[in-house]
Amino acid sequence: MKSEKMQSRDSSKSNAAMLFNRYVWLVDTIYRAGRISFKEINERWQRSSLNETGEELPLKTFHNHKNAIQQMFDINIECDRRAGYLYYIEHAEDMERGGVRTWLLNTFAVNHLINESHHLKRRILFEEIPSGQRFLTQIIEAMRDSLTMDMSYQSFWNDTARTFEVAPYCVKVFRQRWYVVACSLSDERLRVYALDRIQELRTTENTFTQPKDFDPQAYFADSFGITVDEDCPVERVRVRVQGIQRQYLRTLPLHASQRETVISEEDSIFEFRLRPTLDFQQELLTHAANAEHDIEILEPAWLRSHMQAIGQDLYQNHQNK
Repeated sequence: MKSEKMQSRDSSKSNAAMLFNRYVWLVDTIYRAGRISFKEINERWQRSSLNETGEELPLKTFHNHKNAIQQMFDINIECDRRAGYLYYIEHAEDMERGGVRTWLLNTFAVNHLINESHHLKRRILFEEIPSGQRFLTQIIEAMRDSLTMDMSYQSFWNDTARTFEVAPYCVKVFRQRWYVVACSLSDERLRVYALDRIQELRTTENTFTQPKDFDPQAYFADSFGITVDEDCPVERVRVRVQGIQRQYLRTLPLHASQRETVISEEDSIFEFRLRPTLDFQQELLTHAANAEHDIEILEPAWLRSHMQAIGQDLYQNHQNK
């Protein structure tokens, strides 16, 4: 049987997840309505699938949720008193610009809609992100409360796990994995940790102060994915792409710096400014393998030679089998 301490911990996690879903429901409800009264919010809450008992939403609870949303997600719910006390999302246009706001709506709000349309559940398929189920809520809470965490972590390069104390700065999802950017207190260095490689995680009572000049978006701005390698300088990368493969890059850009120059009906040059790290090279190889036409690295020269060598090695390996 579970100990009282473990039961209390499970109950705490369950309550945190419930509150998290309530916050997302509230943001989504107000965002979709544009402007909405508290009476209408309360009526929709009574019909929501999250509200199993059909109870009303107390005004005090609503304001508590509103304040928590502002603290956790930097989403401000304002009230237009002159229009009859209608609530709205301040700077709602930011919802279309990416970041945590878009992630909240695209992930949890859609999930909520599906929960209310039970007959559609088996017809809508999602990619699972296993790493988000176990530790994500706990890490977000530690970020909110500025508390450090004792992390037992085993990387792919080590046979055993190591335990150390970290200060969590931000979280990021990439390719079906959640990552946390945290400062390791043993050497005061920022590192990126994959949640699916965490063995155990315990929130301490030790507080930390995140540097005011740390900007999560700027931290990853020059990188592809989650690899931030300062030993790999930022360079201009130019790639010639032919045929239909251009549409894949147009509709799903590889990086925020991506720019396209059309040179003919069949050819385009895509330009990037980033750190051409191993994971970016692997992404280019993936596109090259799937392409019906050529993908050619134009510059920098070292990357062009490097990718040619990889292609030749792959060709030789297949010829020898």
